[in-house]
Amino acid sequence: MVAVQHEKTGKVRILEAARTLFDSHGFHQTSMAELATAAQVSVGQIYRLFKGKEDIIEALVTDDADQWCGEMAEIRVKLDSGALTIERTFEELLLHTIDEKDEALSFDILAESFRNPAVSDTIGAMCERFRAFIRYFACAANPRLSGETLDAAEDMTLACLFGLGHRSLSRPILDAASTARLTARMIVAALRAGH
Repeated sequence: MVAVQHEKTGKVRILEAARTLFDSHGFHQTSMAELATAAQVSVGQIYRLFKGKEDIIEALVTDDADQWCGEMAEIRVKLDSGALTIERTFEELLLHTIDEKDEALSFDILAESFRNPAVSDTIGAMCERFRAFIRYFACAANPRLSGETLDAAEDMTLACLFGLGHRSLSRPILDAASTARLTARMIVAALRAGH
């Protein structure tokens, strides 16, 4: 039992260190030795838990997706209970994305997905999970959405989430809260206009 607990603790420390180092130095620029030092584990322990850095990236994406899907499930419950309007629902989604802390890491992971099929598959699976929530929220805004129009609504919303998650490069004029509020209104208006 102690060995299993030690392994779990080591894995958490490795992922936390990887998130920090990959975000500040980049995925390819971070050596396993640096990662081991930052996580306070041996390089051997990293390789016992992960095949390589690609596995670590996949674990980070999976952990983030699990957390974000949990938050979207909570938002859905609030929408269903009437605690959130549909505009406020989209605002909550956008605020989560805009306040993304690991923007540089996110870019690195997306770039890696074009080079590495396993990372690409992990990101694709994450997006499929997100699409189920987005589809639900789009239908809540406009129950008449179906077929290609609903598929396009998913694509548009997902693109907004990805794009606003990387908005710091565009030197935004509005603060995060204003951007989320106004963009949510625009998304809901576009969804309601769809047939």
